Amino acid sequence: MSSHKKEKTLPINKILAGDCVDNLKSLPKGCIDMIFADPPYNLQLSGELHRPNNTVVDGVDNDWDKFGSLKDYDNFTRTWLTAARETLKDDGTIWVIGSYHNIFRVGTILQDLGYWILNDIIWRKTNPMPNFRGRRFTNAHETLIWAAKSEKSKYRFNYDSMKALNEDLQMRSDWFIPLCTGAERLKGADGQKAHPTQKPEALLYRTIMSATNPGETVLDPFFGTGTTGAVAKKLGRNYIGLEREPDYIEAAEKRLKAINKLGTDEILHTPCKREEPRIPFGRLIENGLLKPGTLLTDAQQRHTAKVAADGNLISGSHRGSIHKIGAALQGAPSCNGWTYWHYRQGKQYVPIDALRQKLRAGRSEMDTLQ
Repeated sequence: MSSHKKEKTLPINKILAGDCVDNLKSLPKGCIDMIFADPPYNLQLSGELHRPNNTVVDGVDNDWDKFGSLKDYDNFTRTWLTAARETLKDDGTIWVIGSYHNIFRVGTILQDLGYWILNDIIWRKTNPMPNFRGRRFTNAHETLIWAAKSEKSKYRFNYDSMKALNEDLQMRSDWFIPLCTGAERLKGADGQKAHPTQKPEALLYRTIMSATNPGETVLDPFFGTGTTGAVAKKLGRNYIGLEREPDYIEAAEKRLKAINKLGTDEILHTPCKREEPRIPFGRLIENGLLKPGTLLTDAQQRHTAKVAADGNLISGSHRGSIHKIGAALQGAPSCNGWTYWHYRQGKQYVPIDALRQKLRAGRSEMDTLQ
């Protein structure tokens, strides 16, 4: 008999029925790129909540959201987060969403277990439920914690994709997104909400696009009606859903079956500038895109420098790299020479970065041909 243990296979693009902790432990260790978790909030509701017209608010009163005590909830949270961490790759990340009832307890346990918190995101609901009793502020937001598996994780953040989504501005940690309503809200056979806490796809769109690439795997240990899987599938990611409620599984499977992937990787992914092939400035000279003696200037034409044959720039008594000379002339600690220095093209001045992109495009074409 072979002494090797049979390797566990990864059930990608499937929903695993049953207890989330048992299912997490059944997965291979270090197999998941990202986890999105929307755990029970432990709302601790007592009695019905009525609107001013005396109708009952359809809130979260399901058995899966009820715990005997805060200690019970903490034990539950610690157990599933421990099992979840085992499934994450070393450079993987986790998102956990919650309300004021539970998110602070979750955050403490995340840190206790060795996760490394990267951001807290405020999901500001543009259409929150009013506070009908008038005894507190309207609860208009929820909090997402984004954490890496450990402090040493080289986690993924698709900065350029997030910036592009936000009209070329850095995306902030406060997100204005409406509650899940209208046609997006799944309904059961009785016409009522299929799940009381279904999240809007726009929220999952940002989390999945920011922290994964096409082809990577996203796990949701509280899958519900499958919002995480739906967005993952649309964005060309794999998903694994864990869910114990048969009605939710049925709704999720129907939903997922009707979804098609959006398109090719070229459409689904914005290349990160930090991952592009490194091109030394001297390569532009070697390839004849700039000639020795070419005069470069900044965008405002305040400073000039000549291109030396060895890839240095010369400006007065200064000689050095495009970055060093740009910083010296500005009296700045650093400078991105690729965007600072411009060359003349006809009547216009163009950043030398445009020439670097030409070389990168040429390399990509050669890679394709090979």
